[in-house]
Amino acid sequence: MSKVKFGIVGADFSLRSAMVVDNCPQDRGELVALCDTNPEMLKRYQEANPDSKVRCYDSAYKMYADPEVEAVFIMVRDHYHEELAVAALEAGKAVYLEKPMAITVEGCDHILETAVRTKGKLFIGHNMRYFDSILKMKEIIDSGIIGDIQCVWVRHFVNYGSCYFHHWCAEQKNCTGLLLQKGAHDIDIIHWLTGAYSERVVGMGRLSVYNRTTNHLAPGEAPDRKKAFSDQTWPPLEIEKLNPAMDVEDHNMLLMQLSNGVQASYEHCMYAPDSERNYTFIGDRGRVENIGDRGNCEIHVWVSRTKRTTPDIVYKLREKPGTHGGSDKEIIKAFFDYIQYDIKPNVSPVAARYAVAAGVMGHISMRNGNTPQDIPPLSQEILDYFGTN
Repeated sequence: MSKVKFGIVGADFSLRSAMVVDNCPQDRGELVALCDTNPEMLKRYQEANPDSKVRCYDSAYKMYADPEVEAVFIMVRDHYHEELAVAALEAGKAVYLEKPMAITVEGCDHILETAVRTKGKLFIGHNMRYFDSILKMKEIIDSGIIGDIQCVWVRHFVNYGSCYFHHWCAEQKNCTGLLLQKGAHDIDIIHWLTGAYSERVVGMGRLSVYNRTTNHLAPGEAPDRKKAFSDQTWPPLEIEKLNPAMDVEDHNMLLMQLSNGVQASYEHCMYAPDSERNYTFIGDRGRVENIGDRGNCEIHVWVSRTKRTTPDIVYKLREKPGTHGGSDKEIIKAFFDYIQYDIKPNVSPVAARYAVAAGVMGHISMRNGNTPQDIPPLSQEILDYFGTN
């Protein structure tokens, strides 16, 4: 089969766009077009690649009109996802859309409805579905060794959380809240491993630490992204150059009632001193828990009643090469498998939509007295087109 000729929307190769180029299977895909509304980003690419024949566009719509472009990777800020994905589908392009799918439930549904109407191929970048630790826990749960899952606890400590408060992610208008930008990963994994979506959620959260910092970005001043991820960002109250317009919560808690009866809780904290995701799935015959989520991590399983802290089974996973524990390579390959061979990917756009919906309704809940919020259902037509995995 000939190579898929693709374009990238978003030319910041210090962030998401590099993931595409670095992990594209060279025998299956060819970058032919690049788009960014910031001319400086295109200039940097051209200077770094003076012999490149990649066509550069200052508008996604212009790139979508390029007949040679068969597929697009949309790797831009979350609040542009809906508009750019809908336009790409309308133009007949296969679409890789970085998570979260959109920043509203309505935005997600607009994308899904467009894909169904145009019979388009839509793939959402939930790379955690390709983490070895997640796949091992799914294997254990699916084996039945811990029985039927009844409850789930997930904690996410984020020691680089201040990076979200340096730039656009700090504002509700750009991302709705961090239950989408950060939490969509974990909410999706809870849904996937338990085999059901949230029907009702209750949220609680607060902007409690970063709003108390005092040395903020001046108007027009750009954040230092490298510094945001460095050890200099500690302690939290001494961090400088944050977005003065911040209004998203820096810790969030979400209670979820799933359609199959499972109950789950998800918590993340953006000013923790350490960084780790910890999942615990408890069934009626045991439980499974991860210690570390990628790299040299362990999966612990308890299947007998004991007073000991030692698990009955320990799986030791080893680090794989590549970004995000090798998952980026796997998810890019899965996209090409989908558009070239019609191989169904690990993640359905339906699942991506329900992850966003749970996060959106969780933020509505926490901002309105922690009132329970029901998740709007999808039409059967959309469910039939995409499937629900």
